[in-house]
Amino acid sequence: MSTVKYYDWSYHQARTRPNKVAVKEVSTGRETTYGQLEERSCRLASWLQNKGVKKGDRVAILIHNCTEVFELEFACAKIGAIELPLNWRLTKPELEYILNDSSPEVLIYGSNFADTAKALTKDCSIKNSLEIDDEDQNNEYEQALKENIDFDVVETTHDDLIMLMYTSGTTGHPKGAMITHEMQFYNIVNLAGSSRVTDKTVQLIVLPLFHTGGMNCYANPILHYGGQIVLMKEFDPGKALEIIDDPDYGITHFFAVPAPFQFMMQHPNFDTTDFSRIEGAGVGGAPCAEIILKSWQSKGVELWQGWGMTETSPGGIGLAGEDATRKVGSAGKPLLHTEVKIVNEDGNEVDQGEVGEILIKGPNVTPGYWNNEEATEKSFVDGWLKTGDAAQMDDEGFIYIVDRQKDMYISGGENVYPAEVENVIYQLPEIAEAAIIGVPDKKWGETGKAYIVLKPDCNLSEEDIINHCLKNLAKFKIPASVDFIDALPRNATGKVLKRNLREEVVGSDAPAIT
Repeated sequence: MSTVKYYDWSYHQARTRPNKVAVKEVSTGRETTYGQLEERSCRLASWLQNKGVKKGDRVAILIHNCTEVFELEFACAKIGAIELPLNWRLTKPELEYILNDSSPEVLIYGSNFADTAKALTKDCSIKNSLEIDDEDQNNEYEQALKENIDFDVVETTHDDLIMLMYTSGTTGHPKGAMITHEMQFYNIVNLAGSSRVTDKTVQLIVLPLFHTGGMNCYANPILHYGGQIVLMKEFDPGKALEIIDDPDYGITHFFAVPAPFQFMMQHPNFDTTDFSRIEGAGVGGAPCAEIILKSWQSKGVELWQGWGMTETSPGGIGLAGEDATRKVGSAGKPLLHTEVKIVNEDGNEVDQGEVGEILIKGPNVTPGYWNNEEATEKSFVDGWLKTGDAAQMDDEGFIYIVDRQKDMYISGGENVYPAEVENVIYQLPEIAEAAIIGVPDKKWGETGKAYIVLKPDCNLSEEDIINHCLKNLAKFKIPASVDFIDALPRNATGKVLKRNLREEVVGSDAPAIT
């Protein structure tokens, strides 16, 4: 166990540069200085304590990108509570599972999610809630901050949790990856150095803050070093290009999954946008097509590729921009303070060029999953996290992700686990068998394809399947197409041979983007 004390970096920045803008919201024009961010975080911490929130208690937030997400993060750090960012793309049943699993004391939500939030508060027995409404200056959240200021600082260490981030699970249910202060700190160190973050950095954030990429690449590193965040409520390619082009914003850094980079390069304003102020642009979450890399390179922007997971907070492997074209397809090399090895089924390291599973170790790696000892035990071997991703290493030490040992696929930067979708489809009484695979998609990288076997004398259409999924799953998880077949291919033990299904579509498990 670590005895390293957590030091309040929100307080430090407020003391060092109180009048500097920390966060600027594009949709509202609101600017929040480090001094204001600290004061508002303290007031929120006071309100939380007055509502009985103690060290280790969870505080959930369901809202589009806004400054309040960071206010809650820092408020939780001050009193030892745990922030629980919720994916607003999820349906009520999906959110209900997460909330019942994590049992938060408080739910803070945006007014556009009010109906869902109120239902969840009741059905999941959440004691307290706060509504945020941009159009009402006297909303519940602002009233709470006005009424509270004093609180008791709770000392925490690097071992204590700061956040729970739920990831899709291979068994059909998401798992809460535990994020410690230590993980957060070492991710900041790992990414800040490789991405050249300083107090002069100005980053445009387009990914949702419930996503580890939005929160930790590079939002937290930038706030840690005293830079500035320009925050979009939701991504719009034309607006993003407009912001990058505007010298008044002064954007120096940008991070996204491949899809936003693709949408921006396809926008008519891409060719006329001034990218000369961009010092760092990172891409991760899914394989990046060579055409995307070269298109941005032609504009003078070298995309830094990387690999990681929510469980690695998320930085694990990084590829510098200068190697992006020379090493197309590579995730790069292990980041600072991170160990990576590639092993075979026996746990022995493979030879150069051979394929094996990536194992990762370091202070940036999660200690496990919330309330799920079984998943934690299965995910680790001798202190190494089993990632489920297969890779090989070349003679220069560059790592290439070649396959996924799990059935997970990535659609628009979001992980989709077929088991979860299959479980929903099996709710239909007409279904005999169901299997989901990821198939290539020009827009999203990959989308789901469902193979369905119906029970005798039963009838369902593709529309019936998709409509049922729409009622129970987030849109990015919905199969884009459905094929009805007589039987699923299986091996001698009865396991579905999804490789056979993939080969029918993409041929020998070809990558989604080439």
